[in-house]
Amino acid sequence: MQTNKPIKVDTVIVGAGSAGLSALREVRRYTDDFLVVNDGHWGTTCAAVGCMPSKALIEAAHAFHRRLTFEEFGIQGAEGLRANIPAVLARVRRMRDGFVKGPESVPDKLGDRAVSGRARLLGPGRLEVNGDEIEARAIILTPGSRPVVPGPWRTFGDRILTTDSLFEQDDLPRRIAVVGMGAIGVEMAQALARLGLDVAGFDAAETLAGIDDRQVLEAFRPLIEAEMGLHTGASAELEDAGGTIRVSGAGGVFKADAVLVAIGRRPNIDGLGLDTLGVPLDDKGMPRIDPATLRIGEMQVFLAGDANGYRPLLHESADEGHIAGRMAAPDASDHGLCRRTALSIVFSSPQVARVGPPLSDLDEDTTVSGNADFSDQPRARIAQTAAGLLRLHAERETGRLLAAEMCVPAAEHLAHLLALAVERQMTVADMLAMPFYHPVLEEGLRSALRDLAKGVAAVGGSDLSDCKPMGHDALD
Repeated sequence: MQTNKPIKVDTVIVGAGSAGLSALREVRRYTDDFLVVNDGHWGTTCAAVGCMPSKALIEAAHAFHRRLTFEEFGIQGAEGLRANIPAVLARVRRMRDGFVKGPESVPDKLGDRAVSGRARLLGPGRLEVNGDEIEARAIILTPGSRPVVPGPWRTFGDRILTTDSLFEQDDLPRRIAVVGMGAIGVEMAQALARLGLDVAGFDAAETLAGIDDRQVLEAFRPLIEAEMGLHTGASAELEDAGGTIRVSGAGGVFKADAVLVAIGRRPNIDGLGLDTLGVPLDDKGMPRIDPATLRIGEMQVFLAGDANGYRPLLHESADEGHIAGRMAAPDASDHGLCRRTALSIVFSSPQVARVGPPLSDLDEDTTVSGNADFSDQPRARIAQTAAGLLRLHAERETGRLLAAEMCVPAAEHLAHLLALAVERQMTVADMLAMPFYHPVLEEGLRSALRDLAKGVAAVGGSDLSDCKPMGHDALD
């Protein structure tokens, strides 16, 4: 749609991922005079290559792994089961294709207001798309991110995989090294191992799955190490070994047919023109943003979603799109919107979750902690999933719950309950006043709360917090 004169619109959204589509919902509340500019596939990272297809693979892996408990349940015949990897991957893609239908339909629904092309800022309120100059009162930048792959590793061609390419494979080789054991790396490494592949994990850091709490890490590491080779604490080195890739690091060596690189994602801000805004940029080319408004400086330019690196998670990207869309309105207030309690979940087994700030950010002089060991939790023992540790942290004087970190069965559910408690500033006594059914995993939460209550100066509330252990699983 090349023209000689600048195209004038009220608002431009750059990027049609989770943050961009969330921003669009808010923008449409105050104007129909907008453009959505998207470079590449019209489908969110989450639906196309992230959280949704990865969970489909993980569920298949956990279902197959379940056969190892059959004998304990008195079920026979597990030795005759096998994982058909091409069929597993075909189902992942079928599921994925259903999830992306909504985002992919955006161009048809928006018509001329949807533009496929690469946007570049020309300054505050100005940008260029496909050779056209566009002037806008407000610009919302949600360009997303892409997997990081070191340049030299690209010489291995299609033997280097990322989550952008993993789910497109018709089949997988027998030996896969996973480099990067953060949330995505741990999830994928365990899933591939549980599907019967030979897997080794490498990471320059000692931590796993982004775990901050040392005690939780010490409980989690042996559980993962029992399923694959694990080499952490030194950078991985890759070299061609005549048809295979020799991966070495932290004293470990693994010959891989392919390497899944999961060392992070890079914001798509190169070539975006942030340098034309007249604000300072850090050494990665990123401007400072206000997390309550997502505004860059004092301009009507906003940077939301994965691209700003603040909290690169789907629910946070959706919130940031919402915030940016609200703040871009002509009559928006200046004070911004409060952010929700931080929540992250890793879909490993056991699941890893964190609620609130990491333990390393809390004041150890004013914080008290409580634990629950899930390796002996009754409901988990019945399900043959007993493993892991739950840690809770509260203010010593008031008992107000501050944070939690865990590696326990069904952590996704406990984490949401705890996130609500932190958000509502509930105390240990408030939590203990809740009913706890029997037998449920939440009884493990009660155990952690009772342990936490021992260090709180003024517990108050339910007298159950003062009960001494009775030696009865249903009551302790």
